[in-house]
Amino acid sequence: MYLYLLGLVVFYYLYRWVRELPRVPDKGSKYVYITGCDSGFGNLLARHLDKQGFRVIASCFTEKGEEDLKKSCSSNLITTYLDVRSKDSVAKVAAMIKDKVGERGLWAVVNNAGVSVPSAPCDWLTIDDYKSMLDVNLNGVIAVTLSVLPLIKKARGRVVNVASVFGRISVTGGPYTISKYGVEAFNDSLRLNMAPFGVKVLCIEPGFFKTNVTDVGILTKNVNMVWERMPQEVRDDYGNEFLQKSLAVLSDKVAKISDGDLMKVVSCMEHAVSAVRPRTRYSPGWDANQSHTFSIGWTRR
Repeated sequence: MYLYLLGLVVFYYLYRWVRELPRVPDKGSKYVYITGCDSGFGNLLARHLDKQGFRVIASCFTEKGEEDLKKSCSSNLITTYLDVRSKDSVAKVAAMIKDKVGERGLWAVVNNAGVSVPSAPCDWLTIDDYKSMLDVNLNGVIAVTLSVLPLIKKARGRVVNVASVFGRISVTGGPYTISKYGVEAFNDSLRLNMAPFGVKVLCIEPGFFKTNVTDVGILTKNVNMVWERMPQEVRDDYGNEFLQKSLAVLSDKVAKISDGDLMKVVSCMEHAVSAVRPRTRYSPGWDANQSHTFSIGWTRR
């Protein structure tokens, strides 16, 4: 009985592996628009897809990001400045893409741009803190997608949204998990809406990887900054010991469990863009696969 069940499991995974192998043809005529290419997943994906022959449009927030990509990629790759918070910036890039792709349409958009600060317990933050992150992580995803959706429908292409394991479970306060839950909801609703047009909408849910989002220096500076500006009453409620424990957990746990192999995520992104039969969801990382998360110390006990 057990051997029979084991055989079924092996057959299932073998079948899925074979089914997911085929890639789309004619990559040289397919344009892929990626946000957040200054560093991390977006930067690596842009270079990876460029090597595979896709026509990559890589948006960056800094001139340095654009310059570094141009040096490491082929002349086919196009870089552009993008601030996902700005309607004018999003519209300008969308207009440029429309001119580039013409009647072929846009094969894929990968909504990768995101930030992880300000993050802290809910009552440490202001509504402006929530707005500043939601404008990038959620509203930016929606704005970029809507700006090029007619072009994607024309190509019967793909929308790839980068959420997070924190789009499934909240282990801390602040706007980050809220923004990722929102991306999950937008992803699911858009997938249903776009199915009649042959457009595939796919979600990447990474666990902890070594990027700016999990950079201990950035996170520590953020916590200290938020603590210093808080009303004294709130600081008294928590106490300095809570702050020190939180900082210690950040430097210990986040640094230790963050995976340095970004290709685990980029390979999922590449499959979502190029596979004939992509998955609806990808969960790269041991913590994402097992839905295993942890408290990062922002829970008062």
